[in-house]
Amino acid sequence: MRRKAIIAALLLGSAFSLSGCDKIKQAVSGKSEIKVVETEFPERVFWGDTHLHTANSVDAFGFGNRLGPEEALRFARGEEVTSSTGQKAKLARPLDFLVIADHAEGLGATKALYDAPRLLVTDPTLRRWYDLMHEGPKGSLQATGEMLQARAKNQLPAGLNDPAKAEERTRKIWNDHLDTVDRYNEPGKFTAFFGFEYTLMQGGNNLHRNVIFRDNKDRVAKIMPLDPSNELWPDKLWDYMDGYEKSTGGKVLAIPHNANLSNGLMFMMTDPSGGPMTAAQARRRAAHEPVVEITQIKGDSEAHPFLSPNDEFAGYGTAGWDLNNLLNSQPTKPGDLAGSYVREALKRGLILEQTIGVNPYKFGVIGSTDSHNSLSTADDNNFWGKHPGVEPSPTRSTDGFVPGINSGRMNWQSLASGYAAVWARANTRTAIFDAIQRREVYGTTGPRMTVRFFGGWDFKGDDLRGDWVHAGYRRGVPMGSDLGGHKGTGAPSFIVSALKDPVGANLDRVQIVKGWVDKGGKSHEKVFDVVWSDMGKRKPVGGKVPAVGDTVDLTRATYANSIGAPALASVWTDPEFDPAMRAFYYVRVLEIPTPNWVSYDAVKYHLTLTPDIPRKQQERAYTSAIWYTPS
Repeated sequence: MRRKAIIAALLLGSAFSLSGCDKIKQAVSGKSEIKVVETEFPERVFWGDTHLHTANSVDAFGFGNRLGPEEALRFARGEEVTSSTGQKAKLARPLDFLVIADHAEGLGATKALYDAPRLLVTDPTLRRWYDLMHEGPKGSLQATGEMLQARAKNQLPAGLNDPAKAEERTRKIWNDHLDTVDRYNEPGKFTAFFGFEYTLMQGGNNLHRNVIFRDNKDRVAKIMPLDPSNELWPDKLWDYMDGYEKSTGGKVLAIPHNANLSNGLMFMMTDPSGGPMTAAQARRRAAHEPVVEITQIKGDSEAHPFLSPNDEFAGYGTAGWDLNNLLNSQPTKPGDLAGSYVREALKRGLILEQTIGVNPYKFGVIGSTDSHNSLSTADDNNFWGKHPGVEPSPTRSTDGFVPGINSGRMNWQSLASGYAAVWARANTRTAIFDAIQRREVYGTTGPRMTVRFFGGWDFKGDDLRGDWVHAGYRRGVPMGSDLGGHKGTGAPSFIVSALKDPVGANLDRVQIVKGWVDKGGKSHEKVFDVVWSDMGKRKPVGGKVPAVGDTVDLTRATYANSIGAPALASVWTDPEFDPAMRAFYYVRVLEIPTPNWVSYDAVKYHLTLTPDIPRKQQERAYTSAIWYTPS
């Protein structure tokens, strides 16, 4: 009886509930202390994924993922693994760091249900899901879809809503996970972070956060992942983070993602009750959530054409994702969009700061994948999809986002995106975490472009002929910083530099996006073309730089770097600066047109696709902003 009780408890747990003066610092791996050189200034950018799911995530296992954290870490480090669909998978270039962010909610629950003796599954709904999962991939997808819909409606079986029953299972999986992650952490070579996803989802609206720890196992092992509740505001998560830091002396941060699927709830102007946001609430959010995930497989959250009609490049990766919330339970109305996109949130932050004295949305940006197949891929020519149901196959481009489940979205609307780029002083947990915390980060839709961005008051074009990186740090501030020290009537100047992905496409242009708030409290935005390829011939017409051209050959899924530029750099001064107005500036770098993953599939599998399916794109990078506040 005791054995049966333990099995039942494990089963029926909660399912959703620069050179210079170098400094030597110590980083701890799972086995020993390793001395790692930490440079005075960040000399290189480190590439990683802060949002990856393994078979331990309730939905990932249900979607057919049978790869655990170890396979995920091996793959990220550049090793070949066999995917859940039996295909060989390998990254062309390893990542520098990885955060496995399995859902805290129901950690390992679908695997436990799948592995349990059927005799012990007495709840009729649970037994139906059990049987569907054992029928095969299609049945498993159907069962998982039903679970997610039930979760959105708060209609899960009672056995899946008892946190006490989940504790033993969760604790074992979490402890095993910590051991695995620690084994693969190699300071100076590859960084494996501890983390999880807090899947806050009110009414099917996406309010998820990825939680990342700075610390080593000795501290993180003292707590368990936090199972979310069905609320509108992440107060409980922030309480959890405060408690962890107070009790252990450690550090932890949270990264919101998929604001595009929140139906306006991610970046609200009010508190959860609809009243005015208080300074204390704004200050608390800013302290706990220093960065936001701006792009991933489930769409891009930078800007929407409805909000930015004068921006010809707004709306990248929004098609299909701007119609409904995450679970397709509520349609998205035009009035919802402002609270769902990053650029508008940055503008809202300025308004709130002008009103209450605190900016809750002074965040940096990164990209990540949100892959649910343990495979961190954001390269269009090596894209493994969201989950095993859409791994490479002749049908995946025309399948639904989750085959067999009516999500209102097609899989061709998925993006092969994105990666987090971090300017850190070393490849260690502490250095990368601290860089994220100070917002010296940027996100790309997949290509590994090297982007620098500095703001100051006395940068000149001649600076680019010298050691401009040192000049940027010594006379100005990097991306993610506040631009202070304004004197007189001069306007701020910015150093921007972008290098193409070494194995990727040339660059079309570099833009600076400015947002500001006037004295009346109204926000504005403007996109400036700062530097672009072939500037001698591509003269602006009506304030717009002409298109760079197009070399994409869809019959072969190729492009030619005969247009564009391998590198672009400039010093730009704001021609419309008003020292009395709050403002932010961030950089957007655009590549020349390239084939998307659908085009690569079409050539590989000899597909004939309908004209409504896009076959090419202009991939991009987004930097964290630099903010100006009047004295």
